[in-house]
Amino acid sequence: MLEVCIKNNDLMLKDHIFKEIKRKVYIPKTLSELKDDLNMSVIPKRIEAFDNSNIQGKYAVAGMVCFIDAKPAKKKYRRFNIKTVKGIDDFKSMREIIHRRYSRQLQENRQLPDLVLIDGGKGQLSAAKSSLDKLGLGYITIIGLAKKLEEVFIPSSSEAQNINKTSPSIYLLRKIRDEVHRYSVQYHRNKRSKGMFDSHLSNIKGLGEKRVKLLWNTYSSFS
Repeated sequence: MLEVCIKNNDLMLKDHIFKEIKRKVYIPKTLSELKDDLNMSVIPKRIEAFDNSNIQGKYAVAGMVCFIDAKPAKKKYRRFNIKTVKGIDDFKSMREIIHRRYSRQLQENRQLPDLVLIDGGKGQLSAAKSSLDKLGLGYITIIGLAKKLEEVFIPSSSEAQNINKTSPSIYLLRKIRDEVHRYSVQYHRNKRSKGMFDSHLSNIKGLGEKRVKLLWNTYSSFS
């Protein structure tokens, strides 16, 4: 009886170990295809994507989303207020947020992505690549996905990559691009709404900065 229990426990342990190993090495087929389509040396298990959002240079913000094993890791999403750029300049804005993101990752010894995706074409891509290079991270694969024709660009070529538009790789990249666009636009709208409301509140006699902050802390929305 004791031997049977030992054997059962041994089998259960081996099964648990096998499942844990399988979970850790699980790689969606789409990521393997994306690796081949982009001629990468590693499978892009961690992908981080960036997008800017503003209206005529006002309330300029950016968003970053993170996908791990082709799935959104929402706890790792980040928002940025553009600090160094005045007016409309998507290229400089992209250069700023890429530098801020990865200089901090390096300082805090945090995990870096296998692939960086930029929502935009050659201009935004070149700006982002310049920041990676300055940080000594030029080895990280970075691409741009232009909205108009859903074309993929890499820094070393002026021509779009020859990837089938019906490829699972393109669908995944579009999904990630659309998610970062949604995320950055949502943050921009929230910031713009707050800014416009704050400007109205500031015109009310007797309503100071502390009272305005108290209102925002009490009510999440004034719509």
